[in-house]
Amino acid sequence: MPRSLTAVPELLAPAGNWDCAKAAVENGADAIYFGLEQFNARMRAQNFTQADLPALMTFLHRRGVKGYVTLNTLVFTAELAEAEAYLRSIISAGVDAVIVQDIGICRLIRQLSPDFPIHASTQMTITSAPGVAFAKNLGCQLVVLARESSLKDIHKIQQQLGDRDLTLPLEVFVHGALCVAYSGQCLTSEALGGRSANRGECAQACRMPYDLMVDGQKLDLGDRRYLLSPQDLAGLEVLPALAQSGITCLKIEGRLKTPEYVASVTRIYRQALDQLNPSQPKPDRHQKRLGELDKPSPAPKEPRQQPRQPQPHTDPARDRYQLEMAFSRGLYTGWFNGIDNQALVHGHFGKKRGVYLGQVQHIQGHTILIELQGALKPGDGVVFDNGNPALKEEGGRVYSVTSRGRQTALKFGRDDISLSRIHIGDKLWKTSDPELDKHIRQTYAGDIPRFQQPITIALHGSVNQPLVAIAHDAQGHVVQAESTMVLVAAYNRPLTPEKLTQQFSRLGNTPFRLGELTCHLEDAAMLPVSELNRMRRSLVEQLDDRRSRPKRWQLNASASYQALLPTQPRDLAVPLPSPELIVLVRNLAQLQAALAAGITTLYCEFEDPPKYRQAVALVHQTKPKVTLFVAPPRITKPLENYILDQVKGVGADGYLIRNYDQLTYFAGDRCVGDFSLNVANPLTATYFKQTFGLEHLTASYDLNIQQLEDLLRLTPPHWFEITLHQHMPMFHMEHCVFCAFLSTGKDFRDCGRPCEQYEVKLRDRVGTEHVLQADAGCRNTVFNGTAQTGAEYVHQLLALGATRFRLEFLHETAQQVEQIIAQYQQLLEGGITGTQLWQTLKLHSRLGVTRGPLETRS
Repeated sequence: MPRSLTAVPELLAPAGNWDCAKAAVENGADAIYFGLEQFNARMRAQNFTQADLPALMTFLHRRGVKGYVTLNTLVFTAELAEAEAYLRSIISAGVDAVIVQDIGICRLIRQLSPDFPIHASTQMTITSAPGVAFAKNLGCQLVVLARESSLKDIHKIQQQLGDRDLTLPLEVFVHGALCVAYSGQCLTSEALGGRSANRGECAQACRMPYDLMVDGQKLDLGDRRYLLSPQDLAGLEVLPALAQSGITCLKIEGRLKTPEYVASVTRIYRQALDQLNPSQPKPDRHQKRLGELDKPSPAPKEPRQQPRQPQPHTDPARDRYQLEMAFSRGLYTGWFNGIDNQALVHGHFGKKRGVYLGQVQHIQGHTILIELQGALKPGDGVVFDNGNPALKEEGGRVYSVTSRGRQTALKFGRDDISLSRIHIGDKLWKTSDPELDKHIRQTYAGDIPRFQQPITIALHGSVNQPLVAIAHDAQGHVVQAESTMVLVAAYNRPLTPEKLTQQFSRLGNTPFRLGELTCHLEDAAMLPVSELNRMRRSLVEQLDDRRSRPKRWQLNASASYQALLPTQPRDLAVPLPSPELIVLVRNLAQLQAALAAGITTLYCEFEDPPKYRQAVALVHQTKPKVTLFVAPPRITKPLENYILDQVKGVGADGYLIRNYDQLTYFAGDRCVGDFSLNVANPLTATYFKQTFGLEHLTASYDLNIQQLEDLLRLTPPHWFEITLHQHMPMFHMEHCVFCAFLSTGKDFRDCGRPCEQYEVKLRDRVGTEHVLQADAGCRNTVFNGTAQTGAEYVHQLLALGATRFRLEFLHETAQQVEQIIAQYQQLLEGGITGTQLWQTLKLHSRLGVTRGPLETRS
């Protein structure tokens, strides 16, 4: 059952620069999140710098707003010292929390400070109660759930946390761009361009067009070529359900967006949140409201002063219009209401469109006739969509809009558009509304606070005693002002609650408004108005001073990341074991080929876990000395333990661990940590190895050769497996392409299982065909069509003590598997060079990303 609403969730807005920060604050954000010049997942944003922190945090705290720094990338070994200094600066500046992806960085923060808040980023890929427990054990104070979490998932997570007697605030994204891949599990930018999404350099390959190749033939999908580009998330309609689910914080995506976007979206969600508590009317905290700006209408009135009026209810049509104009690839509730693969990705475009206005019906000379489905006025910007969004499109400012019965005639300035490139049937989108933008900018223009937060004031006193005023703000600050003269008896004009409320509510151009005043005067008394004004000003000055002071977190001056390094250095006196090839296969034919090639450690990853029984039986009956590990799916949702039960029941020798649920579920069994645990530095490696007893760890696929060498120098190299050969698993998605484009169903219940009937690939713009596969949870993985190899670096890695090297197969035949294994066996024996290997097998020679540490922005 839905729980009753006990608290309105915090509203968290993005800020890529100072203007965005002001836009968020002046439109009602409770907190903002922002990146600095390094270690954040939006390196293309303008971002702030460490030097900005003192002024930025003072500004935010004076306005009663929290500031969270994003440190939500993986951190490499050579960057740990820099990350430590970076964190010291953040903690000292009084930042309210840091949003973290890297497990090792969580450990480092706790080493530096026992009380500085850590928020587990959505990049941690937390989808369940065991994932939340994992974050809590790391020292996190809040978890940002994966975007793929439905309301049903959230309720189940809350229930399971309650069953464990475990509480931790949960946060979800409520609006903005949706990544089609699970955050923290997308390797596409790395695989295709040497830019890692886990390092803040996402190239947005999901927004590109692809051809759907089915059994070797291109499927005609018309203009639906954007197969991986979701509509933008808009959770406005599920806001009450989210609040009832116990979610603590609602997050707006958009650190690369404009201040107008931040202002508009923040304002709309602020107003909607203020309507959630029906027990009392919400005062209008905005001195200026946007009117019916989805219609041609007069400009809103100038900012209103006291008294405030109750805020009117939100207008869904107006809100949707403003959200679409702010930024929209189409608006949808994402995964909140469950999976609907038909609705999530429409496939028609992957870029901003705006508001749909209709289709071109006639072209008469220089006039375009259309039956408008939305408001349009001269000066608005439009674009004509002919179904080829990758090509240059016609568009511009409308010069005149004239009604002709049911149709509307549009004219444009001379040479603004080429009418010869516009055709009957083209769709028309409104992409710009200058009037709306002007009004939005006015909400955060200037230095006068436009959004005021409530304070409560209590007044105490009696005749012949001073009047005492005590003020509280929402952040817990308490200040007091005392009159410099005593109250005197009043015979005809005593101070009444109404008169005192009127006087103390005159907060003018301050960040405050009077929320409630309680009067505890024992007698009919009076005091000069000038003294009341002085007391009010004193309260404001004291609150401003208290709020502007930086938060003081504990900071251990002697702490260092070096204390967290592993204490098991390589013993040079002990001879290294012979190098070993570990092979991952994805069907029985590949398994038999690997056995025939003499492989003694095998991993299986099958779509259907019960089929692992055949693999286990085959190995145990024919090669009893061979070790066989099987792999559960990469994601585990709250109701999916039955899949883990199936995997556990096949009798394998061990398990390839992909997520935090599996760390708990398979505890006590033989386990190897897979690449999806994102082990990129010694602090992370030590945590997984020593806390969970994993036999080996797979080094992160984000590491290039230099970064991998750095890791092996500071960590016992025998801990690691290094994947030498693989088709990079680029996208790992809740979105099912099979269901969306090869059926009319919404999900696995009505799709007809096309994933079991067809071989499907996605062909990109350069002609590479990437393999698409589904797993037991109906999640899709897009694998790079070209295999890559780190063969050229094998001898460097052997010299550092690495001995376990993994080969991962995808769709190779048994003959190809045997041939490839034989080549790598020769490589380890010194019979061929790495260059000879990749040239012979026609592979892409690369290990991890091709670029080095994140570039520092000046």
